[in-house]
Amino acid sequence: MTAATARGDEEERLVRGYAGRLLVAASVGWLAIQAGRLVLSPMLPTISADLGLTDAQAGFAFTTLWGLYAVLQYPSGRLSDALSRKTLLVAGLGLSAVGFAAVAAAPSYALLLGGAAVLGTGAGLYPTAARALVADLYTAKQGRAFGLHTASGDLGGVASAGLAAAVLAYATWRVAFVPVVVVVVAVLLALHVWSREDYVLERRSLAVRDTVDRLLVGSRFRWLLVAYTLYAFTWQATAAFLPTFLETGKAFAPLVGQVAFAALFGVGAVAKPTAGALSDRVSRRLLTVGALVLGATSLAGVVLADSPVAAVAAVVVFAVGLLAFPPVMQSYLMDAFPDGSAGGDLGAMRTVYVGLGSVGPTYVGTTATVASYDAAFWGLVVALLAAAGIVARVT
Repeated sequence: MTAATARGDEEERLVRGYAGRLLVAASVGWLAIQAGRLVLSPMLPTISADLGLTDAQAGFAFTTLWGLYAVLQYPSGRLSDALSRKTLLVAGLGLSAVGFAAVAAAPSYALLLGGAAVLGTGAGLYPTAARALVADLYTAKQGRAFGLHTASGDLGGVASAGLAAAVLAYATWRVAFVPVVVVVVAVLLALHVWSREDYVLERRSLAVRDTVDRLLVGSRFRWLLVAYTLYAFTWQATAAFLPTFLETGKAFAPLVGQVAFAALFGVGAVAKPTAGALSDRVSRRLLTVGALVLGATSLAGVVLADSPVAAVAAVVVFAVGLLAFPPVMQSYLMDAFPDGSAGGDLGAMRTVYVGLGSVGPTYVGTTATVASYDAAFWGLVVALLAAAGIVARVT
């Protein structure tokens, strides 16, 4: 039996029943992966000092992780359509656990890059298949389910900030990955036991040409892809460098960066399910455009802030706008894609926008090196405003 048959068996429960168990497990898995990836950001100054990294090297390490993560979004979605969601989810969790362990043990920059590559591969196999599973399980409550699932990533961000603060106070940065590996392995076992799907290991065509034609030729999806790429560019750059910007660029105390980083994800954990629930009732166009405009104006406030309190307050508003966008837009896209290719179509779009967006950390690191952090973050403000204009026009 596939996950999709759960609709006919049980009510669309969000935390109970077959659908609820899988939603919770998939969401906790995403929380753990995000916590492990994002804990790198608040620990970046310490890691850079320990391994002797420049800003450009640190930015490239993030780009390696996000780039491989992006490349695998389409194969993950397409193969989860052709094989099974369970196959891709379990494989992604297994490789992620290995990648986290490798990063924790890395004694040099070269080996850190190797660990980031394994982690990017494992993380890349997971989220598109997880979102496709959510779409399988929910129809009437799809916006709320997407909101809860995507919010789990923001809870991972909150956990990463607390984990980084505790580890840096009482241990070395390498210890931060131990609880992450434990949770990832636990979720892997839960999905193995709870999912009614079978493991399917067969060679299947990726059908790249058909997907490209469907998404890019005579379709509004190509413009939405541009908008989402600008969003992802901003998100990845901010997630990588916000604490460093506040600590190094603005000369605030390290605690300010840690608090702002936690606020970014803590607010997102509320904004995402709220926006997802609203998207089941009101215009998704209005919600997405408004979220992007709010994100742009409040990010400008972060750049202009001249005190820690003003900076953190601007980050809170920025988080509301920036992180309300994904569940609404992803629900819109999954409704618009054909049922038989929805996972692959979303994966193809994610490959492009996450892949191009992975250049964001390198852009910020390089711009900060040759100019300033202020100049780098003003560029992100422009990117969000351009995305809002595109979405307003084509949806």
